[in-house]
Amino acid sequence: MISTKKVKRVFIIHGWDGDIKKNWFPWLKRELTDKGFKVLMPQMPNPSQPKISVWVSILKSLVKDIDEDTYFIGHSIGCQAILRFLQSLKTKKKIGGAIFISGWFELKEFAYTESPALEMLVRRLAKPWIEKKLDFSRIKKMILPGKSIYLISDDDYYVDMKNSFVFQKLLGVKIIVEHHKGHYAESDGIRKMPIVVKELLRISH
Repeated sequence: MISTKKVKRVFIIHGWDGDIKKNWFPWLKRELTDKGFKVLMPQMPNPSQPKISVWVSILKSLVKDIDEDTYFIGHSIGCQAILRFLQSLKTKKKIGGAIFISGWFELKEFAYTESPALEMLVRRLAKPWIEKKLDFSRIKKMILPGKSIYLISDDDYYVDMKNSFVFQKLLGVKIIVEHHKGHYAESDGIRKMPIVVKELLRISH
């Protein structure tokens, strides 16, 4: 007998200067694949200089049509890429849920004080992501109610905790605050993300 059970797709979007072969991305892909999800994890072009139009275009070509068996996991600027992709769609369909990890709408003021030149570059590249407005009301309608999570560490050196309040107030997400995880990077000692697996299983059932 041919199974009619629909495969749940998960799109994992890395962050600024991200590499899908590093950090916890390979581990998470294996874990979710073993649990029956179809995992798609694109390496975004020129990740050290992320551009909204390019990243949204990549997601459009990869995701194509969304439905309630479509899920997203984003890290850092990858969260914004997901939100801007959802905003760009002309459909009344909803996605099954999303997990946003260290997502931001503005960066900490002194994140790069050790290098003024790097600080200036980052601020310039981040400016469009910060200033180009998002239609939160529209985006919220495209995610099943109660099916989105925002994960942040209390010692994130790039992302201020107030970003979580924006996610909560404007998108109605569940907030999870962890301790001593930094920006959830390999340099912070993070190579596995069991909480993401746990939360995705919860919202997808």
